[in-house]
Amino acid sequence: MARRKTDNTAEIGFEQQIWTAADKLRGNIDASEYKNVVLGLIFLKYVSDKFNARHEELVDEGEGFEEDRDEYAYKNIFWVPKEARWDVIGGAAHTPEIGKVIDNAMRLIEAENDTLKGILPKTFARQELDKRRLGEVVDIFTNVHMADKGDTRDILGRTYEYCLSRFAEAEGKNAGEFYTPACVVKTLVEIIQPYHGRVYDPCCGSGGMFVQSADFVQRHQGRINDLSVFGQESNPTTWKMAMMNLAIRGIEADLGGFNADTFFNDLHKDKRFNFVLANPPFNMSDWGGQQLAEDPRWEYGTPPAGNANFAWMQHMIHHLSASGRMGMVLANGSLSSQTNNEGAIRQAIVEAGLVEGIVAMPDRLFYSTGIPVSLWIISKDPTRERKTLFVDAREMGTMVSRRLREFTDEDIAKVAAAFDAFRNGNLEDEKGFCAAVDLEDIAKQDYILTPGRYVGIKDEEDDGEPFEDKMKRLTGELAKCFEESNRLQEQIKKNLEAIGYGF
Repeated sequence: MARRKTDNTAEIGFEQQIWTAADKLRGNIDASEYKNVVLGLIFLKYVSDKFNARHEELVDEGEGFEEDRDEYAYKNIFWVPKEARWDVIGGAAHTPEIGKVIDNAMRLIEAENDTLKGILPKTFARQELDKRRLGEVVDIFTNVHMADKGDTRDILGRTYEYCLSRFAEAEGKNAGEFYTPACVVKTLVEIIQPYHGRVYDPCCGSGGMFVQSADFVQRHQGRINDLSVFGQESNPTTWKMAMMNLAIRGIEADLGGFNADTFFNDLHKDKRFNFVLANPPFNMSDWGGQQLAEDPRWEYGTPPAGNANFAWMQHMIHHLSASGRMGMVLANGSLSSQTNNEGAIRQAIVEAGLVEGIVAMPDRLFYSTGIPVSLWIISKDPTRERKTLFVDAREMGTMVSRRLREFTDEDIAKVAAAFDAFRNGNLEDEKGFCAAVDLEDIAKQDYILTPGRYVGIKDEEDDGEPFEDKMKRLTGELAKCFEESNRLQEQIKKNLEAIGYGF
C-alpha cells in the first residue's frame, strides 16, 4: 500500500493508528458501511477541534463573545452545540451509550449548520457496532490534538484521505465509485495547473480532484479562495463523503443541494468553468443514452448508447469556458475505437484543435481495475498552436505491492515538465517518451491517439561492446546453458531409474 509522503512521521503514525482501530471496529459490518462510521468520526472530531480552538481564543480575549455564533461563522467554523462537543463524547467513550451520544451530536450539528443537513452519518448506536471498540477509537481521537496547525499540518485532512485510500483497497472493484488514486489526480492537476478560477468535476466522487487542486494552489503560494469549486455526484453516500472531505479541508464548494445524475439532471447547466477535472466511470454502458440522443451537449456527434466515454467528454467540453482547460481519465479504448460513432466523434474533437495532449499511463494504478488508462488534456485556448503532445508513460511508475503501482512525484514532475515545455514552445521530442504532433500527422493515423504510434520506441543504449565480440560472448553463454540443461536432464533420468521409472 502506497502511503502519502510527508516530512512528519508522527502524522503517518496517527493515520495508521486510526486505520488499525477502524479495522477492529468493522466486525460483521460491510466495508462500504463501516467506511462511513470512521470518516464520520474523523469529521466530528475535526469540527469540534476547530470550534474549541476558536472558543479558547474568544475566552482569552475576555469580551464574552465565546457563545456568539457570528464569531465562528465569519471564520467559516461550524457551530457546535455544547452537547455535541468532543469533551461530552470523550467522557462517554466507555459507556454503553457512546453510540447514542455520537448520533445525537451528529443530529445537533446538522440542526445548527444548514450546509451539513442530511450529510453526517447517524448509525453509531446500531447493534452491529461494537461499543467497546468504538470507545477505544474515541480514545485515540481524544488523546491526539488534531486542530489544524497552518496549511502544512492538516492532520485530519490527511487522515481522511489515508482512510479513503485504505477503504478503496479493501473494497477493490467498487472503489472506483468514490476514489481516484492520489497520484493520478495529482498528475492531472500538475498538467492542468488550476491556479485561480472556477473548477468543475461532474462525477466528483469523494472530492479528490478539488483537494489536490487546492493543494496545488497552496504549493504555488496562492490562496484556496482563488478557486471556486463546483461539482456533482450521483451516489448519495459518496456525495456526503465529498461534502465532509471538502469541509475538513476548508474548501467551500457547490456540489448542488443533493446527489443527482449528471446526464439527466445537470445541476450546473448554465455555468462554464475555467478548469474541468474528472475521472468518470470507465465504459459506462447503462447511462441512458437513447433518451438523450438529441441533447445539445453532443456538439461533436451523438455518443453511443452502450458507452458513455464520449458523452462524459462532450459534457465536460460543453461546460468549458472559452479559454478553459480540462483533464480527464479514460479507458484506453477511447484512443482508438472506431465503432458506434466513437471514431467520428474523436476525429471531430481533434479537428476542432481541442486535444492538447494525451498521456498513456501504466497499468495497475487503480484499486478497482488493473487496466491501464489514458489522460486526455483538452484546451479551448484560441492562441495555442494546433498541435497535440503525446506522452508515453506506460513504463513509468513503481510497484508498491504485488497488485498496485504508484506514479511517483518524480514521474509526475517529468510528465508535467513536458507539458510546460510544449506550451512554452521549447519542447524537444524524446523518442519513446514524448512528441509534439501536427493535426495532419494525426489524420494520417486515422485519428487514432495512442501515444506509442507517435513517440516511437526508445533507442537501446550502446554499451560500447563490438557486435562480433557480443555475439561470441552470448553464444558461449548459451552453449553453457545447453550443457547445464543436458546435465540436469541426465540426472533426472538417473533419479527416476533409481526408483523404478526409467525411460
